[in-house]
Amino acid sequence: MMFGRRGRQRFLEAVAGFDTAVRERDGARIQRAYREMHRRFEGAAQHEIVQAAPRLAALLPELPAGPDTMVAIVLGACVERGAEPAVCAPAIFHGLDWALGAAGEFRERWSATGGGDHPEPDHGDPDPSIVERVGMEAALGWWLLPRWEMASVALLNHAAVRTALDAEWRAGVLGALRAVEEASGHDFKCLTYALLVLDDEPLVVLHRPSGTGYALRMSGIADNFQLHTLLAGVLVGGGHVAGRAPSAQEVAVCRDAHGQVPTTGSFNLVTPGGEWVWNEGTPSDIPVVDGVRLLVLDPPPYERSWPAGRFFPRMTGELVLERVLDADETRAWLGSCVPAR
Repeated sequence: MMFGRRGRQRFLEAVAGFDTAVRERDGARIQRAYREMHRRFEGAAQHEIVQAAPRLAALLPELPAGPDTMVAIVLGACVERGAEPAVCAPAIFHGLDWALGAAGEFRERWSATGGGDHPEPDHGDPDPSIVERVGMEAALGWWLLPRWEMASVALLNHAAVRTALDAEWRAGVLGALRAVEEASGHDFKCLTYALLVLDDEPLVVLHRPSGTGYALRMSGIADNFQLHTLLAGVLVGGGHVAGRAPSAQEVAVCRDAHGQVPTTGSFNLVTPGGEWVWNEGTPSDIPVVDGVRLLVLDPPPYERSWPAGRFFPRMTGELVLERVLDADETRAWLGSCVPAR
């Protein structure tokens, strides 16, 4: 998230002016104060960013729909520059809840008033004909949901935010997002993938060609391209199984280094039931068996290459080998697995 380049180290002063304008309900002054805050953001020192974030988070409930999303995006940018994410998360996720609820109302009213192709939100305001058809709040919810997605993902890059989420709330948001996507065709992949990220998650991996097994733990891995490279780094690079070992740089960009580098797959990822686990999916696709996610590695059926890296460049990924399973334990796990289909 980038903001104006004319900041002058007086960001806190601009935030205070914006705070006053909001609490005095002065619409014209709010706009001027927001522009000034926006202008000074990039030149702000980190201590200003850290101090400003709680104040801005407290203002979110005071703002009408629309202006609140602009402040939420500023908050997300503050977190990216060092502000405490846990302080900002409740206000942003409250806004996300509102937008999802209003977008659900939009879908129902749109269908009840003739249906047709759903409008694609842009950076402006909803067309008056859309507002007349579904109502202002429903139209705004539909229009503003992509902005709440942007702010929410900025928070979800942080493990402390993800691990504090209520599982029921997470599932509810994912269900609401799926319903919006099915109705509209709009892609909320970033927010969906961020909500599906697993942290401190046990993973048992069985390497079928060698008959060996491994207990690992994964955190912050957004897709199976990333997981695939990290698995190869741990198991092939660690000398546990034969195959192509990724370079140190290929592994690093899947953990916390910047950029992308070409890589080639080392395995075919398979469920215990023999279904392929696609690289395009997420680690949440790996089924849970007896309380742990269980993955089988087969030889790659053909060469697959992709840019090694992270779906979320600001999210740290980690895969740790905890122990090598003994032969009896590995045989027991493999005995319940079927060949790839």
